[in-house]
Formats: sequence, structure tokens, C-alpha cells
Amino acid sequence: MAVGTLYNKIWNKHTVCQLQTGQHQLFIGLHLIHEVTSPQACDMLRERGLPVLFPDRTVATVDHIIPTTDQSRPYRDAQAEAMAQALHDNTDEFKIRYFGVGSAEQGIVHVMGPEQGMVHPGMTVACGDSHTSTHGAFGTLAFGIGTTQVGDVLATQCLSMDPLKVRKVQIDGNLQTGVFAKDVILHVIRKLGVKGGIGYAYEYCGSTIEAMTMEERMTVCNMSIEGGARIGYVNPDSTTYAYLEGRPYAPSGEAWTRALQYWETIKSDQEARYDDEIQINAEQVAPHVTWGINPGQSVGIDESLPDPTLLPDGERQTAELAYRHMNLKPGQSMNGVKIDVVFIGSCTNSRIEDLRAAATVAKGQKVPGHVRAIVVPGSRQVATQSESEGLHEVFIDAGFEWREPGCSMCLAMNPDRLEGNEISASTSNRNFIGRQGSPNGRTLLMSPQMAAAAAVNGQVTDVRSFAH
Repeated sequence: MAVGTLYNKIWNKHTVCQLQTGQHQLFIGLHLIHEVTSPQACDMLRERGLPVLFPDRTVATVDHIIPTTDQSRPYRDAQAEAMAQALHDNTDEFKIRYFGVGSAEQGIVHVMGPEQGMVHPGMTVACGDSHTSTHGAFGTLAFGIGTTQVGDVLATQCLSMDPLKVRKVQIDGNLQTGVFAKDVILHVIRKLGVKGGIGYAYEYCGSTIEAMTMEERMTVCNMSIEGGARIGYVNPDSTTYAYLEGRPYAPSGEAWTRALQYWETIKSDQEARYDDEIQINAEQVAPHVTWGINPGQSVGIDESLPDPTLLPDGERQTAELAYRHMNLKPGQSMNGVKIDVVFIGSCTNSRIEDLRAAATVAKGQKVPGHVRAIVVPGSRQVATQSESEGLHEVFIDAGFEWREPGCSMCLAMNPDRLEGNEISASTSNRNFIGRQGSPNGRTLLMSPQMAAAAAVNGQVTDVRSFAH
């Protein structure tokens, strides 16, 4: 049983009581909501005549359903308009802080919260979205929850949860040129499996993680859920503190000094015990690209696709389905696979560092006519900063479409989607069948740099060999 980890310390500090079921009633410090999973939860409150218990601990934004071209209201999609209006009405009725379209703070919920300085080490965070694990990069326990649980948190500020085991994922060494945080987490998921983390919290540590920026750490933690882990986190350090200092909702003055002292106490102890430990040599990680229908089906760009007959029994059937759907064959290389669409965005890779990195590849290049390429900033703040740096001009000159902030083609709950059997190079987090809007569409997950290289070459390209 894990002892002395950041997980144990935060869990214990936030446990209100233990229920007869064995679950713990956990207090939630920050609740983030959006337009998809909150309307039904608010209706549940009305049916029971309940208020939002701590409205000052809840923050709302709109992201999943908004179009990324014309964001003026009313939206053309009647359902999207109804969801956006419901969020506006609910936040007004229940006195919840709301960052709507047109506000300087609006953005994808997992981009907006951190960049505003709302997420602090030692917190518990909840949101009705799978990729809430993103916020673990700040040394938090961050849980993606369902609509019923959204209602529970609004009404009680608590969640009923089973304790988790803790796996230490230690990654050491220097990353090769052309290898980035997205490649690291795809490698981890491939190694441990899409179900390998069930029942676990993942603690990411080691020299590779320590050298990462906060935005890179967010990318790693974001996809913890894709490996089956309930949450993923990184112990806070000077990189964490430097990122937070001075942001609008971060502590300041004497409160900042007190916060720093507290944050140092919640780190995992040097002698902490874990339920499991694995080690990964970062120097052996190559640029990765998925070939299948879940994020665990990936290969290094210089590898051949696996023979399904050599895979474990539990993976063979899924691999065979993946080959049929993706129209790929065992033994072939992903390098050179033709693509139709490129999507640079999502809560995984739409931050300023992601766009800067993609722009370095796109600069001076031209997207071929058969490729539809879009860049979607993760927030209004990212869009504003990108435009002040001229990144949008780099992309537009190269033939990309520069869009307004939103979730966009990550999950296609908006007009951005694949058509027919188009194949997409995507910086998002899921390559499930139908995820990007078409039941026959095909998604290849990769880093922003790899996606930009695919866009300008019209095919999957090893970014390490990309020549400007």
C-alpha cells in the first residue's frame, strides 16, 4: 500500500469521512464546468430545491460545442445553441463565475483553468470531462467525473470515491531531437496498456519530467486517462511555482509566501512507498504515431506495424479490427502514410508552446492542395498571444486555417469533423472510431511538430528528418 506520496497526503487532507460502502467522501477544492455535462446536473439541483453549496469554488466556460469559425450567437446548430444558453442561464441563476465567448478568459476548460492560475498544488479538482487529469501537472488530484457526480459536487462540494493505488512512473534521460511530451505519454500508454492504469494514480517523476515545462507536463498528465489511470500527477517544484506566480487567480503577497511553504510539504517523501514502480529511458523514445483505434496502438515512426498474431490474446482482436478500419497492414511503416486532414489543437496540445513548436515546422512551407489543415488555439489568451507573436501569419501563409478557440475536431461536437474515410493527423488525445465525427474517419495521434510536418508534406513524416 502506498505511503507518503503526494496522492496520500492530498487524499487524507481532503477526506471528510469514510462511508459504510468503504468509499471516501472527498472534498473538492475547485470544480470546473462546461456546457456539455452541467445542464442536466443543474436540473437535478432544481428538482431537489438545492442551491450550489460553494459557488465561489466553481468556474464555468464554454468549449466543446462552439464553432471555431463564426462564434456569433445564435449558433447555427440548434442543440449547440440550447446548450450554450443553458450554461449562461444556469451560471446566472446559481451565481457561478462564467467565462463565455467574448471574454478574455474563455477557452478549453483544461487550458483556461491553469493559465488563469486557478489550479494550485495540493488541490483536489473535478470536472465533467475525462481529461481533467491534465491539472495533475500542478501537483493536484484531478478527477474527470460524470454528469451525476457534477450534480453531487455542485450540491455538496464532495465526491464519493474509492481510494486508488499509486504507480511511480519514473522517466529519466534526455529526449532525442524531435521527441516531445506527446511522444513520451504515447510511449507510456503503449508500454503499460490502455487498461494498465485501472485502479491507479500515476505519479510521473524522474529527470525527464523535471526538465519539462508546465505545458509539457500538462500534455503528459492529460493522457493519463488514456492509459486507464484515474489520475496522473507531477510533484510541484520551482517550475510549477514560476508558472503560477503573478497569474490572475494565484495567491499573491503574504498568501503567496504561505502557499509556497505549504506546497513544499505535500510533495512525495523521498522514502515514500508505492504500489508499483516502472522505469523508462527517455533516450529510447522516438517520435510516436498511433496506427490503430485506441491510444495504446502506437509505434515509433521508425518501427514497423506489429503482427497481430504475436500480440497477447487480449490485444489481438482489437488489432485486427484496427487494421481493417485503418486500411493498414502489419509490417508496413507509418512513415509516408498519406493524410487528408491535419488538426492542431485540443486540450492536449493547443497551448502557446504547442503552437510555437508547430509554427517552426510550418514556417516557409506550403500545405498541398489535397490537405485540409486547421490550427485551433486552446483559449482566447493563447489566440491573443499567438497573434501578438505573428504565429497566425506563419500558419496562414503556409496554407493552414487559423480558427477561434474551442475543442474543435478533437471530438466533433461542433462543425469541425472528418468526412467519409478521411485520415487525420491530429494532436488530440483519442483515436476511437467515430471520435472525429465520421464513422469511417481515421485518426492518427501525434505531436504538434509531427502534425505540422505531415501537413506540409501531405503524409506522415519523421520530424527528425524534416528539412526546411
